[in-house]
Amino acid sequence: MFKIKAHIHSLNGEIDEITVLEQIGDNDYLVEYKGVKCHALFNCFICEFYADDIYGRIE
Repeated sequence: MFKIKAHIHSLNGEIDEITVLEQIGDNDYLVEYKGVKCHALFNCFICEFYADDIYGRIE
């Protein structure tokens, strides 16, 4: 687990801090943002995460 800045879907791409919990695919990660577990993608070309806390929520 580690904390890192990411683009957040519900904030229209604004940057905030997430906690990366585990890697579940090639560039698919399980993350937590403000108590919500969701999917995030990692863009290796610009080294940034994109967290989808709207449609990528994990219940």
